[in-house]
Order: sequence, then C-alpha cells, then structure tokens
Amino acid sequence: MQHLDLQTILFIIITIIISLAVHEFMHAFIGFKLGDRTAHDEGRLTLNPLAHIDPVMTVLLPIGTLLLFGAPILAAKPVPFNPYNLKYDEFGAAMIAAAGPLSNLALAVVGALALNAVGFGNEVARNFLQIFTELNVALFVFNLIPIPPLDGSRVLYAFSPEPLRRILQDIEPYGFFIIIALVLAGGLGGFITNLNNMVLNLLP
Repeated sequence: MQHLDLQTILFIIITIIISLAVHEFMHAFIGFKLGDRTAHDEGRLTLNPLAHIDPVMTVLLPIGTLLLFGAPILAAKPVPFNPYNLKYDEFGAAMIAAAGPLSNLALAVVGALALNAVGFGNEVARNFLQIFTELNVALFVFNLIPIPPLDGSRVLYAFSPEPLRRILQDIEPYGFFIIIALVLAGGLGGFITNLNNMVLNLLP
C-alpha cells in the first residue's frame, strides 16, 4: 500500500466505511434469511455505516494501529443473532459468519475489475481502487483467522468436535487480546501477508 499521505488516509477511511457497512449488512441479511429477526429488529439490517460503528473498535483502534503499524486493525459492533431461531443450527451460524468475509472478497473482485478498466492516466482513481482492493482482501483474510471473535472461528466451530468447541468457547472472552498480542509480536504478520498476496494474485 502507498505511503500514508493525506489522500491515502482519506481513501483508507472511505474504504473502511464502505467495506464494514457491507460486511455487517451481509451478516444481518443472511441471519434474516435464515429465520432470525434479531439484527433486523435492532436496526442492523442496513448499509448505513453509523448503525455498525463502535467508537473504540471502529474509530480509535484503526487510527492508532494505522499510525503505529501502517495498517488498520478494527472491528465493528457485532451483529446479534439468536441461534435458536436459525435454520441449520450451528451451520446457520457459520453461514452468517462467512457472509461478512465473503462480501469483502466480492468487493475486492469488483475493485480489481474496476482497476483493470481504469486508464493509466487517471492516477487518483487507480490509487483509490488499489487501496480499496487491497484493504478488502486484508479484511477477508483477517476475518477468516479462526480465533474468536473473528468470523473464521464461527465457521470452524460448526465443523469442530466437542473438545475443540470447548476451547473456542473458553478463549472467546480473550480472543481479541490474543489477536492483538500476536500481531504485535509479529506472529501473524508474515502469515497474513502471504495469504493477502496469494488472494491478490488470484484476482482478475
């Protein structure tokens, strides 16, 4: 990603707002389609980003990590659902979880296609589309890490034996701190970078 001049920071903020709104909307939409109205009734079945913003996790955390590490780490307010209302039990919950990262992958594909279509003379548009594509790939990869409360852990839970499910349940209250600690220690950096590059190379 480019160096952090004012234009780049603006493009990152715009991308985060769009991408998180779509990500959280898709969680709520799939939950609604699977029979649960919880997110709908709490006003989360919307593309309005204000409905999904948490002041600390969505605003302060990404600003801090962007300035410290050159990459934003963030989370929106979790989209609520009642598992007892869902079709397909834990597999329904896994479908809700997977919908968020898959929406970011879809946005990355759209961004890559638009980037290919934009002429080389339009540098501003190309810079924005490159940031849009790369950040959505990063959101896709990061959210599929199987550590609670990330979406990948919900998908893993649906297909796990009972002992692993208990482990996931036990670490969930500390999951985000574990993720931050791993990022700070460099334990996820190379792995995530390699996955990001792999996905980016597969885009059109």
